[in-house]
Amino acid sequence: MAKTKKVGSTGRFGARYGLGVKQRVLDIEKKQKASYECPSCHKLKLKRLGSGIWQCKSCEIKVAGRSYTPWE
Repeated sequence: MAKTKKVGSTGRFGARYGLGVKQRVLDIEKKQKASYECPSCHKLKLKRLGSGIWQCKSCEIKVAGRSYTPWE
């Protein structure tokens, strides 16, 4: 899979869909793959399991949140 400077991991789409769409997808993917602060233990270990389901890798708590970010 090729990554480029402008579109990063969305370079997998190749020449399709245009730069604007790929940049929006890249922003969403960065948000959903990031680690967030756990509301229970306050460590940066909260990761996304599925759409709206977040789990702390430290204290194993599961939290319901938004699809791409736990809250905001």
